[in-house]
Amino acid sequence: MSERLGIAGSGAIACGLAATAARHGEVVLWARSDGSAQRARGTVEGICGRLTGEVNARHVRIETDVEALGAATAVVEAVAEDEAVKSGVLGELGRVAGDRALLATTTSSLSIERLAQASGAPERFVGLHVFNPVAKMKLVELAFPQAATDATRERARALCSALGKSAVEVPDRPGFVVNRLLFPYLFSAVRFMQETGMQPADVDACMMLGAGHPMGPLALLDYVGLDVAVAIGEAIGADVPERLRALVAEGALGKKAGRGLYDQG
Repeated sequence: MSERLGIAGSGAIACGLAATAARHGEVVLWARSDGSAQRARGTVEGICGRLTGEVNARHVRIETDVEALGAATAVVEAVAEDEAVKSGVLGELGRVAGDRALLATTTSSLSIERLAQASGAPERFVGLHVFNPVAKMKLVELAFPQAATDATRERARALCSALGKSAVEVPDRPGFVVNRLLFPYLFSAVRFMQETGMQPADVDACMMLGAGHPMGPLALLDYVGLDVAVAIGEAIGADVPERLRALVAEGALGKKAGRGLYDQG
């Protein structure tokens, strides 16, 4: 891979992207705290251990000083799906990255144009929406701000190819293509379950066995995280079921919390 990759974040997307890139050499991952760095190390090692080809988790260098990203030629922000949080981090990345570095965000629903402006370098900016689990999912939705140069577009596509991903350029609209079409369907499954009294597993079985989906809609919501799902729904203007909002208020966020639409306990 021609780019030296730096990643800002320590969650599932950041760690999955780092592990995927570790096949091709050293990756620098920035975590905000020692605790986050320790958790990220465990996550990266777990993902690398499941990948074929003996991917070396030690290719991922985890740092807690943002200045460590300064030598990267491509820096990807992968923090919480919150515009204020992302904008703040992107401003930091724009400051520490070299003046030729590609800057990217992994947002799944926010405005690329606004995040590009927050970075201070919209001409070198790209929305790089990867999907979880990153190591397995092939699609990357590419969205560019108006100021993005042809060189930026070419480098973004080349980066996706080097990571073994298939890139599709999409419009800068909330939710892009996948989430804009997917989440109304997921929310309709929640409402259907409530209206009929069916169990989550039975609704999911119907969609997996009858429609060929690899995961049912309710299990998928738990996997994504109900808090993330609500945020995406609000960003795309979808009708978010009150049941989801109530579960989020209770702290039942899905798989990561051990309880959501399914009881994970």
